[in-house]
Order: sequence, then structure tokens, then C-alpha cells
Amino acid sequence: MSDVAIRVENISKKYILQHQVAGRSRYVALRDVLAHKAKSLFQKKREDASREEFWALKDVSFDIKQGEAVGIIGRNGAGKSTLLKILSRITKPTKGRIEIEGRVASLLEVGTGFHPELTGRENIFLNGAILGMHRAEIKKKFDEIVAFAEVERFLDTPVKRFSSGMYMRLAFAVAAHLEPEILVVDEVLAVGDAQFQKKCLGKMREVKGSGRTVLFVSHNLAAIQTLCTRGILLAQGRLLADTEVQTCISEYERGRHSNKSSEWRRTASLETIGLKFDSISLFLTGQQPAMRLKLECDFYRRNEHRSAIVAFDITDSLGVPIMQALPSLDPFIKPENSMRQFSFEIELPPLVPGQYWLSAWVGPSYMETFDFVQEVVAFEVNESPTPGRTFQHAPDHGFMVPASTFRIEEI
Repeated sequence: MSDVAIRVENISKKYILQHQVAGRSRYVALRDVLAHKAKSLFQKKREDASREEFWALKDVSFDIKQGEAVGIIGRNGAGKSTLLKILSRITKPTKGRIEIEGRVASLLEVGTGFHPELTGRENIFLNGAILGMHRAEIKKKFDEIVAFAEVERFLDTPVKRFSSGMYMRLAFAVAAHLEPEILVVDEVLAVGDAQFQKKCLGKMREVKGSGRTVLFVSHNLAAIQTLCTRGILLAQGRLLADTEVQTCISEYERGRHSNKSSEWRRTASLETIGLKFDSISLFLTGQQPAMRLKLECDFYRRNEHRSAIVAFDITDSLGVPIMQALPSLDPFIKPENSMRQFSFEIELPPLVPGQYWLSAWVGPSYMETFDFVQEVVAFEVNESPTPGRTFQHAPDHGFMVPASTFRIEEI
């Protein structure tokens, strides 16, 4: 019997992107849709010149052995989530083939496989059945699942009333406790607090220790390094490295340092319901110690009728948080079924020279997330914030050099 749990051979996935034709309004009325449908009955449909092929994955191949814990890393848009959806049989590849030995439990998005109208109790049995478990097996693990998720008080409440954190805790508990041969986890752990993230990593180590296979996607390189022994690095849909985890992380860091892009655009077509970032542009102005970031953000909104606020996180090149900027504590993105554009300015503290990354979050309150895009635009600080300083700043002294007032007296 082969010890290979997953075999991926030349997997490729193509999407067709539909771009806005110049001069055409973004707003399409119902009459326009009906007129277009009527015309298509009598004439051959023309392919719009604005259609573009986008390869989310291109000729990716690798084998994963049973019992391995593999971290999949790469920048946003590298193809990580697309790969996991193919391995979870949610999306079909355009080309290539996969072979999987064993039952797969996937946690790709918060609440995947849950029915919002059913209670937490009912969804445990529903999700277990989706994963191929018999009712007796689910009942055997039921108490462990509930205890791990810490949702006892709300077990008989419809999950549509759960917070995103409760949703995620229950979804992870079901996926991890029903003993799949292969556990696939995307970046959903970012929703939980630090204590629960630690708890989840401990559970995944337990799954790995029992001889089962774990695939883990995360921007938290420390978590990848702690859990995984092997890393797969993706960039623009292609496999760049498949090696020991620390070597893979180092390769990723070299690629991030060489990227000086100050603009990010979402590559996937936005057809989903909700409020999302569509593009972010970053401009660094001023000089140390009084620099400013100017951000221009485009938002996409569809059938979301709540106001929203934004927050921006700034991290160093290793992902260590430096600061968070909150433009307003009151929701200011008002309900509107269209694209909205906003400009933000952030005053930066005096920073140690180096590479810094910006992540962007939007939500109706600080307890719920509409969208969170991590480390999508970068800026580089070259000058010291201390005038006349010529020697390097030691990173173990911190990231900021605030102006300090000393009272010095001779005694």
C-alpha cells in the first residue's frame, strides 16, 4: 500500500475575468438585462473584448505522505485557497489530476457546511454527515466537540445568531474531532483570539501526532513553523519551492523583500454578496520622523445594508505587528449598492529603517468582519528618524524611535 496521502499532478485552474467596458455605466438596470436576453435569442452572442483569462494555478505538482504536516504559504492571490478548494473537491481543476487516500475534512471559510437556520446541535450532525460520518460516530464525539468550541450555552440557538468567532470555533471543532485522515485548514484561524488560536494549533499537533495528514494555510509564519515540517511556496499560481519549512519561509521572505509594489487589486471576480476591498493604493510622503501614508481604497458592495468602519494594520517584514490605524470609531461607509472610493491619511510614528507591510480590515463593528486582506501593500523606510545618526538601529531595541524629553541635572 502506498504511503502517499495526496498526489497532485500538473494541476491548473483557469477563471474568466470580465472587465468593465470603457464608457459603460457600472449600474445595470433590470430592463438592460431583459433586453440583452431578448437579443441573444435572435443573434449569436459576441464575446466581449474585455474578457481575460486568469490562471489561479498553473502546472502545480507535488506528493504529500501520510502523517505529514505541510504549510502552504504565499502572498494574497498566489493560489493557496484555490489549491485547497480543489483538494477538498469544492472546485474542479481546469487541467491535471489529483489522487487522495482517505477522508478529507476541510475548514476553508467560517461556517462552511453549516445551515444558518439550524441550531448548533443540528449543524454538528449535519456537518458530520457531510464529512461522511455515521450518526453513532458523531454522538461519540459530540461532548468533546461542544467542550472544545465553548458554545454550550448557545447549542440550541440557530447559528445565524452566532458571532463569527463562535461560528469558527464550532466549525473547527467539528472538522478536527471527527477523525478525518486528512485535515485541510485555510486562514480561518485569524478570526479567533490568541487563546483559541493556541488551542487550535494544539489540536492540529494532536491530529498530526496521531499519524493523520494536515495541510495548513496561514500568513502567520510562526504558526507554520511551529506546526509544519515541510513548506510549499506558491507565487502567481506556480509552485516556487517545496522543501523543509524553514527553508521555504526564508525563500518567501526574500521574495517579499524584493517586492516594492504600492498597489493591490483583487484578482478574483467580485460577484459575491457583501462589502469587500476591490483595490488599495499606497503612497508614502514626508520625511522621518514625520512621514505619512496616503491610502486610496475602492470598495465593492452588493446587497449589504449595514454601515461599516475600517482599520489598517502595519507589520514588519516578519509579520510582527507595529501599529493599528483607525480612521474613525463611528461607521462611515454608508449603505449603497455600488462601488465606493475613500482616501485615508495615516500619521506614522518615527520608524526604524526597514520594510513594512499594510493589511486592511472592514466590518460593521469590531466583533464582525466583512473583509480582511493581509499584507497586500508595502512601503520601505530608508532614513533614520534620529537626525545625525549614522549607525544601524538594532532590531532588538524595537521598531519606533519616539521623541523623548529628558531632564538632566548635574549632582
